[in-house]
Amino acid sequence: MKRILALLLMVVLLVGLTACGSNEVVQEPADNGDNWKIGIMTTTVVQNEEEYRAAQNVIAKFGADRVVHMTFPDKFMDEQETTIANMVSMASDPDVKALLIVQAVPGTAAALDKVREIRDDLLIIAGVPGEDPSVIASKADIIFQPDELKMGYTIPAQALAQGAKTFVHYTFPRHMSYPLLSIRRDIFKAECERLGIEFVDATAPDPTGDAGVSGAQQFILEDVPRMVAKYGEDTAFFSTNCSMQVPLIKSVVDLGAIYPQPCCPSPYHGFPSALGIEIPESKKGDINYIIDEITKIMAEKGMTGRTSTWPAPVAMMFVEGGAEYIKDWIEGNTNGKIDEAKIKEAFKGYTGVDIEMEILEEAGVKYDNYFVVLMDFLTF
Repeated sequence: MKRILALLLMVVLLVGLTACGSNEVVQEPADNGDNWKIGIMTTTVVQNEEEYRAAQNVIAKFGADRVVHMTFPDKFMDEQETTIANMVSMASDPDVKALLIVQAVPGTAAALDKVREIRDDLLIIAGVPGEDPSVIASKADIIFQPDELKMGYTIPAQALAQGAKTFVHYTFPRHMSYPLLSIRRDIFKAECERLGIEFVDATAPDPTGDAGVSGAQQFILEDVPRMVAKYGEDTAFFSTNCSMQVPLIKSVVDLGAIYPQPCCPSPYHGFPSALGIEIPESKKGDINYIIDEITKIMAEKGMTGRTSTWPAPVAMMFVEGGAEYIKDWIEGNTNGKIDEAKIKEAFKGYTGVDIEMEILEEAGVKYDNYFVVLMDFLTF
């Protein structure tokens, strides 16, 4: 009897041990990064359609379960609490491993302060920032921006090559509070003087103000003819604001003036809408189709050589190339958070053209996480 009891006890112990082992096997695995997401914050279609569409392209490529896309309010200067709430909402999702913000409008730095309070593990990329480099560079891990300072030299030179005798610069006080845009305006002025071009500093309504986007656009439609009547057809026009590009291009083409570059250089930026180009479904994303259509229309209107841009959409590159870089980082394929070679690789993979990329140095300060880019002109 004692032997039977002993055997029964051994069986009970073995069953208990087996059950414990079984529970351990079916335990949920630790998070190994498979459930990652990217939070993307862009402007709306009203402010700049390119960035919004680029985010939608990322969703189409990575899948809706991989991307959380939110937008800044149109009047972001008055609604910074909404900006903060949207960014914190994305960061509150534990599966979100990185934030990609393009354009990083004013209010982004304050929002990132709140984000960092709850998540210090995120990779944060800010593109085309509207805040001082010394401020935004300390909030985001990586900054992307067109090389505004070098464009102060390249744009007047391009305008001269296109026959410009006058250069009209449309902006407003808020944009002139951005250090890089303000410095670039001063470079424009000095370069125009050096090249023998008359520089005209023109103030337009702020699209985030009381008049809104429609008021700013109407001003451009009314003011460009006045400028051409005063200075002649050999007048080059430039505006610092995205929402002004469509009426500006339309007016320039209608009046036979000169347009060296949009504020955010791209064949998509302003040109299709201003020229009434309908893009067939089969040609969506086909940049060569857009370039060919623009070139054809410019020839028909006697505008060959009078308008230009960069050969690839820089804002879309920051979103789509930035998302590819983030994916590489999440999957452990970068050398830490800031891998310059990998960033260049992502941009080249998106554009298919050579890109000049440097680290920003402004007012004697070098920002090792702030990358500025430049491309050659594409003249239609």
